[in-house]
Amino acid sequence: MSPLPGLMQHDHPLTIAGLVRRMATVTARSEVVDFRADGRTTRRSFAGVADRAARLGAHLGALGVREGDRVATLAWNSAQHLEAYLGIPAIGAVLHTVNLRLTPEHLTYVLNHGGARVLLVDRTLLGLLEAVADDLTELEHLVLLGEGPEPGAALERFRSEDLDAALADVAPLAAWPEVDDRAAAALCYTSGTTGNPKGVLYSHRSSVLHALAAGMVDTLAVGRGDRVLPIVPMFHANAWGLPYACALTGASLVFVGRDMSAATIAAAIAAERVTIAAGVPTIWMDLLRYAEQHEVDVSSLRCAPCGGAAVPRALMEGFERRLGAEIVQAWGMTETSPLGAVARVPEDVPEEERWARRLAQGTIAPLVEARLVDDAGVEQPWDGTSEGELQVRGPWIAAGYYRDPDASEEAIDDGWLRTGDVATIDDRGTLRLTDRAKDIIKSGGEWISSVALEGELLAHPEVLEAAVIAHPDERWTERPLACVVLAPRATAGPAELRAFLAERVARWWVPERFAFIEEVPKTSVGKFDKKVLRARLAEGALAVCVDGTGVAASASTGR
Repeated sequence: MSPLPGLMQHDHPLTIAGLVRRMATVTARSEVVDFRADGRTTRRSFAGVADRAARLGAHLGALGVREGDRVATLAWNSAQHLEAYLGIPAIGAVLHTVNLRLTPEHLTYVLNHGGARVLLVDRTLLGLLEAVADDLTELEHLVLLGEGPEPGAALERFRSEDLDAALADVAPLAAWPEVDDRAAAALCYTSGTTGNPKGVLYSHRSSVLHALAAGMVDTLAVGRGDRVLPIVPMFHANAWGLPYACALTGASLVFVGRDMSAATIAAAIAAERVTIAAGVPTIWMDLLRYAEQHEVDVSSLRCAPCGGAAVPRALMEGFERRLGAEIVQAWGMTETSPLGAVARVPEDVPEEERWARRLAQGTIAPLVEARLVDDAGVEQPWDGTSEGELQVRGPWIAAGYYRDPDASEEAIDDGWLRTGDVATIDDRGTLRLTDRAKDIIKSGGEWISSVALEGELLAHPEVLEAAVIAHPDERWTERPLACVVLAPRATAGPAELRAFLAERVARWWVPERFAFIEEVPKTSVGKFDKKVLRARLAEGALAVCVDGTGVAASASTGR
């Protein structure tokens, strides 16, 4: 028998143009704020942003941009960048956000590989472009954003124009073109931990469904009454999808541009009564340290989604004690758009279990499916203890990489995305990452979680940052090396830190070796960059201290 078809308008497309139409009508009075600590704050209504997005779409069409063409951005978080987020995909072109913190080699690669002929670039970033101008093979036209210098001689072969001037001379599109919602809407490259960055190609459908999910109370709970500050950059995983979630729900947006200092973030939250602010742990560590020395008012802040790295309990506790706001841990990747799990704790969870669940990466998000697979390819149970590589699938999960069949084949296992994370999942769908597969330390046949050690080290009052990597060991193959940044005037040494850890983790996990450094290297999106530390170790550039108790004796403890 044939199935009985539903009587729904199944062909109604889920597109970015639909979000823009909603901004122009239903949520027209919501606003976009470019906050500047020097008082030069500017405001635009959603209706005004939608109008400018329609003007941008018309102008790009006049430049010859057609459906499927990539249009790149190299810009800070701003209202102008938001207009590109909307206007580029709404005409059927592909928004290609370029990471402004890439190396020159990777910047050249992603611009050429992405194939954009038009680039919207912030004037303050023209120097980055000038450094690689001779190697850019596809780019033809520059659209200049913000205030700052004019393009120099190195960029004279590209046509250039000012965005505001261009939009003032063009009428907005009367109607957005019909676009298949499975067509590409945005292109974002991974931060390239090894080899060249890989392109993740989001569709209109995936972006709209992701925005819907971000509005659910058990995920990020973005709603019309919110004022959202995405500190996470717009060049990274579509700013965690927050611009589109706000466009859909009507939540106002606040941007701080290039000044992401703790002082400016605190001022923006206070002045604009921000309710949701999203960033990586290093951002919130900086804000907490700033609050220890200055009076801040973040009483409006009800939620600070935090991802990119495991969030230490000490940071969560300090945030609530000093600032009265809750950090909500989340997990995702560029390849997952990035919403994969959020640590919202159900009301029926007993008090003694709540911290354990808050410190987990969270409950698997609706419409995302997950499984754990061991080294032999056997799926593991959801019992909270069995470990395996986390694999996910769903409507906003990547099915491969743009123009990279080899990487696609390696990343996809029978339709599931291999995340590279080692994890457990309990019977309530709570995801807990034990480590990245490449970061886990294999000592004497047993695994030591670098993530767990880092979290406990950060609980020490004199530790500002901590990253744990593997150190070769003749007896145990690998042992943990703790790379630690101490607070000013701190005196903690290896013996004190070992004694501190011995009360918090298995004794055989406790590192014998420590490297005291000025700063943990960061990736372009603010995550700890352990590959740099591993390279420094291999080159002999890390000064490694060994506790006087002796490596062999302590390494054998508990075996």
